[in-house]
Amino acid sequence: MAEFVYPPVIGTALTVFRALDLRIRIDGAEHVPSEGGAVLVSNHISYLDFLFAGMGAYRGGKRKTRFMAKDDVFRHRISGPLMRGMKHIPVDRTDGQPAYEAAVKALKQGEVVGVFPEATISRSFMLKKFKTGAARMAADAEAPLLPVVLWGTQQLWTKGRPKTLTKRHIPVTIMIGEPIELTPQDKPVMVTRRLRSAMSEMLDRAQREYPGEPAGPDDTWWLPAHLGGAAPTLEVAEAEDEAEAAAKAERRAQR
Repeated sequence: MAEFVYPPVIGTALTVFRALDLRIRIDGAEHVPSEGGAVLVSNHISYLDFLFAGMGAYRGGKRKTRFMAKDDVFRHRISGPLMRGMKHIPVDRTDGQPAYEAAVKALKQGEVVGVFPEATISRSFMLKKFKTGAARMAADAEAPLLPVVLWGTQQLWTKGRPKTLTKRHIPVTIMIGEPIELTPQDKPVMVTRRLRSAMSEMLDRAQREYPGEPAGPDDTWWLPAHLGGAAPTLEVAEAEDEAEAAAKAERRAQR
């Protein structure tokens, strides 16, 4: 079936990245399956991660990734038509079963489905706890998991920081790991642990090999605490997430 929206969106993104002279490095592109369903699993440190994770799959095997995203994005007057046109999958967080079934169906039809198992952006820029949905849908669809790690994207636009979408010359690392094949005997919890362990090693490598440095003492916010940066620790970040979630729940209850 012809794709009328995805190709021009990809072309526009690549043009913008070139104009900003983003120094994009893709490692492991050969791991992207050339055909068949796969669950692309990425860490989440920026609002733009779907673009870069999708670029990894596209550069690796010309694969177009159908990302699972909260349904608010699909209701927006600008992003909504684009998301639907690119066949991304809306997720209602009060009832995720329809989205799960749509994702499994897409996988069985040979699509690459993109998932952020942390669910929300990590304020610490380290891996949060993973939900098991990616492993479960991979098992149900008999598709491999494709681990992807991003680094540097947080400098462009992340939670709690102003957009810097015109910032130039930023290095961005896209690291793609070897596919993880599942067997019927694999338990989703154990597969998720294995996946998170593999991605933790990849993230550590991406951070160690990253060519960028803070511009000065006031620019260490994007570095994690264990690397001497000003980002909150994982524990502090989790506490902030819990406080934010509680505040949102209270606002909803008052409506």
